[in-house]
Amino acid sequence: MIWYILIIGILLPQSLAHPGFFTSIGQMTDLIHTEKDLVTSLKDYIKAEEDKLEQIKKWAEKLDRLTSTATKDPEGFVGHPVNAFKLMKRLNTEWSELENLVLKDMSDGFISNLTIQRQYFPNDEDQVGAAKALLRLQDTYNLDTDTISKGNLPGVKHKSFLTAEDCFELGKVAYTEADYYHTELWMEQALRQLDEGEISTIDKVSVLDYLSYAVYQQGDLDKALLLTKKLLELDPEHQRANGNLKYFEYIMAKEKDVNKSASDDQSDQKTTPKKKGVAVDYLPERQKYEMLCRGEGIKMTPRRQKKLFCRYHDGNRNPKFILAPAKQEDEWDKPRIIRFHDIISDAEIEIVKDLAKPRAERATVHDPETGKMTTAHAWLSGYENPVVSRINMRIQDLTGLDVSTAEELQKDEPDAFKELGTGNRIATWLFYMSDVSAGGATVFPEVGASVWPKKGTAVFWYNLFASGEGDYSTRHAACPVLVGNKWVSNKWLHERGQEFRRPCTLSELE
Repeated sequence: MIWYILIIGILLPQSLAHPGFFTSIGQMTDLIHTEKDLVTSLKDYIKAEEDKLEQIKKWAEKLDRLTSTATKDPEGFVGHPVNAFKLMKRLNTEWSELENLVLKDMSDGFISNLTIQRQYFPNDEDQVGAAKALLRLQDTYNLDTDTISKGNLPGVKHKSFLTAEDCFELGKVAYTEADYYHTELWMEQALRQLDEGEISTIDKVSVLDYLSYAVYQQGDLDKALLLTKKLLELDPEHQRANGNLKYFEYIMAKEKDVNKSASDDQSDQKTTPKKKGVAVDYLPERQKYEMLCRGEGIKMTPRRQKKLFCRYHDGNRNPKFILAPAKQEDEWDKPRIIRFHDIISDAEIEIVKDLAKPRAERATVHDPETGKMTTAHAWLSGYENPVVSRINMRIQDLTGLDVSTAEELQKDEPDAFKELGTGNRIATWLFYMSDVSAGGATVFPEVGASVWPKKGTAVFWYNLFASGEGDYSTRHAACPVLVGNKWVSNKWLHERGQEFRRPCTLSELE
């Protein structure tokens, strides 16, 4: 039984260096359609309310004319028997009908629809996850808050802006995580937009309250004091700010005495300002990872680049590729990473995506902080559709490896490969099934390689040396998608069945 895995990512980070926040394209597009349906339902409700008000308005106009005439000569008016009858009828019957019309609730349909759809809405955890993902993109691609807020991202089709309130919410999410670095950045952005005159539901006092504390937590006491004084100019009775002001002044006076004492002993030494904080979840390897995601990684020397070639590959005289050989390009030398161009058609991609959408969930990633795998996946087997079977055979023909022992289901327990009985993962084949407007590279931090998505291509590399020893230089990570969406499918080939296709060597590193 041959299996095929599909992983989906959208606008959110998915990497070895950080677990991030994930959701599928299908889930997100479903939410868009849900919101569109709700807007339609809301407009229907507005129309019903307008029709109701129009009827009430006609009642009011008719009754206004009648009462205006009647009050000019009340006795003469009711002296007419028809007028007397109609007055009794209006007050006894028609005003009750008007009351019922006024009390009629036109929102039932809309509220009912909203109640049904709300079960599919994201929750607080989802919203916080999306905010944290945006902060991750900010760090990974070295973006300033103004660029993100104004929507000036590369390759965007639908430009979107952040309001001061949006910036404030991002700052609050960072604050909740004790990430004062990002709290400061986004509260300052919110403050700038308010200073520029943006009308908002939030006020400067609230922003300054968070901002001053975030700055203090990063060791910039002078700036924290300045911001607190600015807050008190706007709200002199602010209890917390008044308390902080006294505390900051006390700390500064204490530090001044300490510095004076130190300067008396070492007058020739200068004190250096405290360094600004960085993201709270910073990891040592993250800097290299983020540089590679931005395309700032290690560059090959011209001598090494000359050894990289493009060629036509016939799968070692495989009959299927003798007349129509595959286009092959060297992406990297050590480890050897090869890209196959035009290796999967648009029609095949759509079939695979249609098969995978109903079951696509989160991608499997490694959390370096816990050492655990967060799992969820969408698997496709060869017998489900002839296209999947054909793609699997294409991988076998081009790599020369037996795909019949490729894993059926991904296991996340320590003895996963032992249970499969097919050995370790000898090689990886990765299809790119979409172009990505910005971001989304596959990077290899150990060697500084970055491989960028290109629809219709696939990259291939060996995870093990021919001796069977692991090649740690193939350790890789997926960069977050900055703009657009990313469809990739992964095929892991195993040791068992490759004994004669890729014979072992005696050297551990060959």
